[in-house]
Amino acid sequence: MPAAVLGLLGAVVYGSADFLGGVAARRIGPLRTTAVGAVSGLVLLLLSYPLVGGVWSAAALGWGALSGLVGTVAVALLYACLAIGPMSILSPLTAVVSALVPMTWGLLGGDRFGTVGYLALGLALVAVVLVGFVPEKGAVRPSGRALLMAVAAGAMIGVFLIVLDQTPADSGVVPLLANRTVNGAVMWALVGTLVLLGRRQARAEGGMRLDARGSGIAAAGGALDASANLIILIGLRLGDLTTMSVLVALYPAGTILLAAIVLRERVAPVQWVGLVLAVLAAALLAVS
Repeated sequence: MPAAVLGLLGAVVYGSADFLGGVAARRIGPLRTTAVGAVSGLVLLLLSYPLVGGVWSAAALGWGALSGLVGTVAVALLYACLAIGPMSILSPLTAVVSALVPMTWGLLGGDRFGTVGYLALGLALVAVVLVGFVPEKGAVRPSGRALLMAVAAGAMIGVFLIVLDQTPADSGVVPLLANRTVNGAVMWALVGTLVLLGRRQARAEGGMRLDARGSGIAAAGGALDASANLIILIGLRLGDLTTMSVLVALYPAGTILLAAIVLRERVAPVQWVGLVLAVLAAALLAVS
């Protein structure tokens, strides 16, 4: 099933985008990183339109715009809960919820699998937990507030996939153009508000000025994020929501692999087990 391959590929590209976003955020702040990424992602999608195409309609624009709003809320909640920590618990919790919400929706909506398919979904959920596990020394029990935010972030990521799945089959890349336009408008409005409120508050949020290197990394991350969205949208149209949602939830895989290659960070044994299970689950889904 091509959708299974696209789901795993989308997860890796998403995770790679998160890695670049994290690097950029250290230089120009998370809000500015997201704002710059929204613009570069929109540019990439505009360039892809002549190749991918798509019918412009109220449904395509409406669902696309809604996905942009949902995605903005999801990212804000994700950053907020991970900032509270501990990541070792909140990261896999967010990923699992992001898989369970659309998976449940898909199954209730009629997605059906054979025995092998259901086994693969179970393996994929286990892989999501293991891949998303972030070893932390001295990690403490998360607060109730952090847990609620992690669940909410995962739920909103899941809703994002559900909304994308509602877009018309002939709309091509049009919904994603609406998505990025809304996302960019919201993020740049927030950046502008911070600037108007004063340099002191802007520095407190952004950390540093909008330097060229940080902006370049943020732009690359935004382009990868938009590419992941496109891959996932194609996968949703070729396959089913349940399969895509579970595999996309493996997005931490891209982050840890790129961190291991670029930053020479150590991949925990439990994460390697998760990666192996992820590949196995994708292979089973592909043949089920």
